[in-house]
Amino acid sequence: MRSIWKGSISFGLVSIPVRVFSATESHSVSFRQVHTADGGRIRYRKVCELDGEEVSGGEIGKAYETADGTHVQLTDEELASLPLPTAKTVEILAFVPAEDIDPIRLDRSYYLAGDGTSADKPYVLLREALSRSGKVAVAKLALRGRESLAMLRVYEDTLTLHLMLWPDEIRSADGMAPGGGIAVRDAELDLADTLMETLGELDTEDLHDEYREAVEALVAAKEGGTVPEEGVAAPAESTGTVVDLMAVLENSVQAARQSRGEDGGAATVHELRQQGGTGAGTETGGAGKAAGKRTAAKKATGTKSTAKSPAKKAASGSAATKSASKSTGSRSGASGGAKKTAAKKSAAKKTTAKKSASTGATSKKSAAGSPARSAAKRTPRKSA
Repeated sequence: MRSIWKGSISFGLVSIPVRVFSATESHSVSFRQVHTADGGRIRYRKVCELDGEEVSGGEIGKAYETADGTHVQLTDEELASLPLPTAKTVEILAFVPAEDIDPIRLDRSYYLAGDGTSADKPYVLLREALSRSGKVAVAKLALRGRESLAMLRVYEDTLTLHLMLWPDEIRSADGMAPGGGIAVRDAELDLADTLMETLGELDTEDLHDEYREAVEALVAAKEGGTVPEEGVAAPAESTGTVVDLMAVLENSVQAARQSRGEDGGAATVHELRQQGGTGAGTETGGAGKAAGKRTAAKKATGTKSTAKSPAKKAASGSAATKSASKSTGSRSGASGGAKKTAAKKSAAKKTTAKKSASTGATSKKSAAGSPARSAAKRTPRKSA
């Protein structure tokens, strides 16, 4: 493998001689343009506009077009001698967390190899420092006729350079996403979570370019004089009709589980649909379970969530039940005590009434006997 750039990494006062190698290669299908009548190749010839003659690659140079349309010729030697510190140096600007670099800014990837034994120790030093810190380096370098931003990180014990686009090279995403006012129900999110979990993990070793394989098979069939087999029909074009999103999600989950040889997918999807409902106003009873399942899924992937976990909800529900039971018991006890107190008061009233009746009877008897005694006292005794 041939290196495409040679220079050094500037790491403070540390200099690491390196060579740059392409980390990727393209295996995409390429076609030639031919004349359909006889199969002859269609070629593009480089012709000078002034004299109309075809010129070879050695006669072609570079020129910069100014605002008024004038072309100023520049030689490779003049471009190589530009006073740029990054012409032969990967100048590290800062070390930042990897998540601060949005993937949309990444371009081509390159491996950095130490250039000579003197590069071994500083190379390993920078590699281990990046690995231990969990950060990446943001740098600048001049490569392939232009100065570029780059991200330097560790990949399989190798320092790897990813060219980055400049901020003004990223187009605005305004107007790309759907407008506001579109609501997604909990039941639909729950089915989407189930579908993501059902698809499982990705084995990158099984990934391959099916289009390239199909083209190669087609070419082999035509070379052998056989009629090519019919391929898979192209998917139908979208008509813009609103579809039942719940039904599509259900079918997707069931198909994914069947493809993995799992049973019971349809029943599980049916239960989820029963929990979440099919209409905009039939979510009662499904929202809590949907939120609980999404929380469990987020915990499995290491993301933070402010929603309560199912265990906490169960504990909370249990505590609420106990509290309600205690409260009911307290009210029952209070009611029983009140009844007992009322019974005691009633019994006391009856006792008091009985005593009052008894006293009244005694008073009547006393009153009945008192006049006789008074009369006896008033009658004078006869003398003898």
